[in-house]
Amino acid sequence: MNMRPETTLFLLMSVDGKISSGDTDVFDVDRDWKRIHGVKEGLHQYYDAEKLTDYFSLNTGRVMAKIGVNDQKDPPKKIAVQFVIIDNKPHLTKQGVDFLCQWVEHLFLVTTNEKHPSLTDNNNNNNNNNNCTVISYKKQIDFLNLFQKLCSEFGAQRLTIQSGGTLNTTLLRLGLIDHLSLIVAPILVGGSTTSTLLDGEALHKIEELSQLKALKLTSCTPLDHSYLHLNYDVIDETIID
Repeated sequence: MNMRPETTLFLLMSVDGKISSGDTDVFDVDRDWKRIHGVKEGLHQYYDAEKLTDYFSLNTGRVMAKIGVNDQKDPPKKIAVQFVIIDNKPHLTKQGVDFLCQWVEHLFLVTTNEKHPSLTDNNNNNNNNNNCTVISYKKQIDFLNLFQKLCSEFGAQRLTIQSGGTLNTTLLRLGLIDHLSLIVAPILVGGSTTSTLLDGEALHKIEELSQLKALKLTSCTPLDHSYLHLNYDVIDETIID
């Protein structure tokens, strides 16, 4: 059996499945939706649920850059989370990496970029002085290998995933998402190019239907101010008649 963490995709989304307000990085749900009457009143319920997620949390450098870690100068209050950050471009600067190392209990920086700031200056694969372990891959990240490594070498038994739509689709089609925990906000966003829960490459051939994943609803909890909390198990094996 391939040992890996049990995973949960945890996200805030609109009723039409959008996880952003628009199609550029100037939009940010955390900032935008707290300005909108009828939505802002219940938004805290997402952050309350987020506090109950797993000790290991996977996200992306793009998201970290959007929330401003590259621009932070004051030392943060440390949180009891270990971050796994996927960052190939890179989106993170050395200042952003240093901030994350101060913010979380441990940072796992996963990249294919040989010139990533985490691999320069005083940071390298064998140096944890900055509370950072770099996991490097050539050309493409092997997510099954990564998840196995997080489990076998670093003790990750459970992992919360809070990444973007393209990476979410990649992980789902690799069979690496076990559960969904979705906070649905009472808002409609629209836009064919606005990020959704699952983006990435569409299916093109009927033979690819096996890549679809059926879900089993485990709970549906109405929250205050017209919010919903939906929990699903992913049925990993797709059977087609």
